[in-house]
Amino acid sequence: MQSTDDALLLRRYVESASDEAFAALVARHVNLVYSVALRQCGNPQHAEEVTQVVFVILAKKAARVRPEALSSWLFQTTRLTTINFLRSEARRQRREQEAYMQSTLNESGTETWLKIAPLLDEAVSGLREKDRRAILLRFYEGRNLREVGTVLNTSEVAAEKRVSRALEKIRRFFSKRGVNSNAGTIAGVISAHSVHAAPALLAKSAAAIALTKGAAATGSTLTLIKGALKIMAWTKAKTALVAGVVVLLAAGTTVVTVKEVQAHTPYPWQRPQASFTAFYDAPAGTHIVPTKFSQSSGCTDSSRGSLGIAQPLQEIYGTAYQRGTLYTLVLGELPKDKYDYIAKLVGPRVPHKNMPQDENWTLELQKELARKFGYKAGLETRDTDCLVMKPVATGTHGFKPSHSMPNGHAIEEKPGYESFHEQPTGTLVGILQRNFHIPVVDQTDLTNAYDFTLQWDQSDPKNPNLDGLKQALRDQLGLDLVPSREPIEMLVIDASK
Repeated sequence: MQSTDDALLLRRYVESASDEAFAALVARHVNLVYSVALRQCGNPQHAEEVTQVVFVILAKKAARVRPEALSSWLFQTTRLTTINFLRSEARRQRREQEAYMQSTLNESGTETWLKIAPLLDEAVSGLREKDRRAILLRFYEGRNLREVGTVLNTSEVAAEKRVSRALEKIRRFFSKRGVNSNAGTIAGVISAHSVHAAPALLAKSAAAIALTKGAAATGSTLTLIKGALKIMAWTKAKTALVAGVVVLLAAGTTVVTVKEVQAHTPYPWQRPQASFTAFYDAPAGTHIVPTKFSQSSGCTDSSRGSLGIAQPLQEIYGTAYQRGTLYTLVLGELPKDKYDYIAKLVGPRVPHKNMPQDENWTLELQKELARKFGYKAGLETRDTDCLVMKPVATGTHGFKPSHSMPNGHAIEEKPGYESFHEQPTGTLVGILQRNFHIPVVDQTDLTNAYDFTLQWDQSDPKNPNLDGLKQALRDQLGLDLVPSREPIEMLVIDASK
């Protein structure tokens, strides 16, 4: 069995520094390491360098590696090394990877594979240790279920069940990211495409460099080795810290609520509610991170910056490009996740002093969006179908000059009812665009701020009563919505790639 051979070869190398034993290990596992690196880098030369680094690290740490978990160790080490490589290179390797895969894949299963390839190793890495080992043995190493069971010290039937459960977890991982496929299809494309043959001489060169513990490596490779070792050390420390927290929670000596755990967040401005107090007191910086408060949401904006809690990505783009009531056109599909963000170029406020005005925070937020998500976005003027909002023949009514509230706050919003104080008609345009999902052009010539209320029958929030909204708009505010086609400036986000 190969697992027995791995144990024997590792022991021979550790105990007697056998070059032949180490070279045999490299030759046996080089395809797995190279394939994971290639999938992450999207560049064969970079993948070769990462492969060499991984085996240098194996040579350094061989005495600490459990033979039965060698494949899993190599997989994780390759991911961490590649992450370090990509950070140092600062490239958008995922797009390059997809382009490379598209040029090399066979037609069968290509469409599904192109969707899952960029995130496959992340999905496998997120599995529990035994599930991950089962997937690696079955698909990355091409073992049959009997061999998987032997390595995992279980029966063939149990191995089949573990592989099936792990595939279902991977399927759910991709389903949340918009890739809808069954576990059987995913298993098929992983089997067909997850492992690529490494270049013919790579095993020999990787073994030769590894056996010198990196002494024969180039300067860039040595830098990558050091960086990868640091990431591995930090990952191990972080795992131990999480395990310690779990032990404390399980001990029962202190009751820790979910709210208290959520409150311990990496940034001081991440609080259950967005507030200018948090914004003013936060250090300068621009960050977008997964939300810690999925049940709460809100944002604060000014010329000094912006802070948002649990915001959809489309809203953050709108803030970054200061679109106002401009319509947003999304090409493709944005992630469904919500994010906390801050964009601020000056530090904490000085007591009793105003913060300086700074409009450039929008540019920094645009850069952070591009860096983190890679979507192209910008303002464009396009001829497009739209609705023109204009007065009926008898003129507008229902808009009253506002005197009661100077802050322009909406006092109530709910399905079928909108009531506002001191708001321009642009606020109404935004409401209509959200309901009709089409650009709305304001041709009312109403330029002031008003109090107004709009009420219509909306008994089913999931099925908007658009005809009722149109009629209420006409009867209560004296406005019509007329279909048209106009050149319209809009925010366009290209999420199609």
